[in-house]
Amino acid sequence: MNDRLARLNEKAKGLPKAPGVYLMKDDKGRVIYIGKSASLRDRVGSYFQPSTRLEFKKAGLLEEVVDFEILQTETEVEALLAENRLIKDIQPKYNARLLDDKTYPYLMITMDEDFPGVYITREPRTRGVKLYGPFTSVSGLKDALQKLQKVFRFRTCHLDIQEGDDKRRFFRPCLLHPIKQCTAPCAAKISREAYREDINRFIEFLEGGKKRLLAQMEKQMIEAARDLQFEKAARLRDEIKMLTALGARAEKGEQEYWQPEVFVSNPQEGLTKLQEVLGLTEPPRIIEGFDIAHLHGGEMVGSKVCFIDGSPFKDSYRRYKIRHGEGNNDFLSLQEVVSRRYREAATGQELYPDIILIDGGLGQLHAAMDIFTSMDVKPPMVISLAKKEELIYVQDRSEPIKLARNHPALRLLQYVRDEAHRFAQHYHHILRRKSQIEQQIREGRRPPRARKSSNPPPPGDPPANPSSQ
Repeated sequence: MNDRLARLNEKAKGLPKAPGVYLMKDDKGRVIYIGKSASLRDRVGSYFQPSTRLEFKKAGLLEEVVDFEILQTETEVEALLAENRLIKDIQPKYNARLLDDKTYPYLMITMDEDFPGVYITREPRTRGVKLYGPFTSVSGLKDALQKLQKVFRFRTCHLDIQEGDDKRRFFRPCLLHPIKQCTAPCAAKISREAYREDINRFIEFLEGGKKRLLAQMEKQMIEAARDLQFEKAARLRDEIKMLTALGARAEKGEQEYWQPEVFVSNPQEGLTKLQEVLGLTEPPRIIEGFDIAHLHGGEMVGSKVCFIDGSPFKDSYRRYKIRHGEGNNDFLSLQEVVSRRYREAATGQELYPDIILIDGGLGQLHAAMDIFTSMDVKPPMVISLAKKEELIYVQDRSEPIKLARNHPALRLLQYVRDEAHRFAQHYHHILRRKSQIEQQIREGRRPPRARKSSNPPPPGDPPANPSSQ
């Protein structure tokens, strides 16, 4: 390592382990590259290590940089937005490709709609929208958008939602509504004016007015409480808390979930890779998985599990006691469960999940597709995952997809599939035990006293009652 890089490395050791933006400078004091990081010390220091090999677009940077400056921010989201603004203002030479390359992502807000949507796109419109970008990192932008959606609750769906459409009252909103990441204008849960207030606050934040926005929200909260609008005041209070803690790290264990056979360390990576594998226009956010369980043809049950942003959402798990009475028929059982689950979506009164995953091979996929073919509204993506070779069968494709065993997309699908299997088996054991007790009672025998299981079901499972759907 030469003296110049050694000096820069020593300077980097004094940086804070905090989010922010760094600006690399040449010998004339010109900014030649701008980047952002969740930890300025770690990221900036990594440039000046002897083993560092930069990607092609930054080739030559280390030969020119003689100094750097930083701009510390409160959160990673603010670092992302600050990086974008500085690149547009300064136009550093090693960020030059970003300025003209239209394949980089933009954040687009469709202001010409009654209820503006918020989207990440590589092909932005130029009229009737507000655009932010281009951004250097699509993964960073997606992560930031999910965090911001928890605060401002804007919609990211592509539904045509109009204020004067009275039929919205009968629409069932997607799962982003119950987890408080969308105010569900699709189902008339919010007025056009109130939704616009949320969008305007979102824009205020994007344009660098966080402190001004927080002061405005606190004033609105006090006024709402004074006018006895307690629901509005409570919501503003919660939004202020989330906005203030936007960059806070989760406590260890806070986001831990019970894991089945497959451990998924990075759900976001799995979703991005799944988008590539299936050729989707956007990374999937909601995945529902199905399984059928039985023992020698008796007590057949079905299960549906739901994952949001790659993590289990157990409030939306459902169990189905099979009713068809045709014995051990997996295909017929699967068709019954699928038909019961999606009867509202089939008539356009509810959104389908982004991906429907069936446990099984080509036969199970065809059985499910037979049901969907008869429906007025079709799901966007239906796939199945066969256990032995872990082949992915996809609707309208003649050949299955085979991925490496450690592929992030495959591991995420295995996680969903195995969780559906576990959930179905647990319900099956409940019904089987109930049947045994009823048989003993009929024979006049006293059922044995229940012993505490050494393997209790994972915490957070829904009740054992079958779904009423």
